[in-house]
Amino acid sequence: AFYPDSVNIHDPTQRRLSAIRLIAKMPTIAAIAYKTSVGQPIVYPNNSLGFAANFLHMMFATPAEPYNVNPVHAAALETILILHADHEQNASTSTVRIASSSQANPFACI
Repeated sequence: AFYPDSVNIHDPTQRRLSAIRLIAKMPTIAAIAYKTSVGQPIVYPNNSLGFAANFLHMMFATPAEPYNVNPVHAAALETILILHADHEQNASTSTVRIASSSQANPFACI
């Protein structure tokens, strides 16, 4: 396991930490999947950017050229993500609830 401190799913502290780590990695996983699907090189996260701006950077930047994230686009994406997260029972929520009810390792499920 990449995070050996998080393999005990019966410890609430480790479960919470695992959830935080998985949520934090989702934009990177999505951006890598997109970049790979279109045949472009992967762009790593930029820790100086906010959540939505960093996601836009990983999706549309290229390693050879500087990329400036449009603040209007970042704010719009942030709003869309908040509205999506506020929706309580979508498909991804159901999937996570089903996987967690079987006491599966969350990293193995992803």
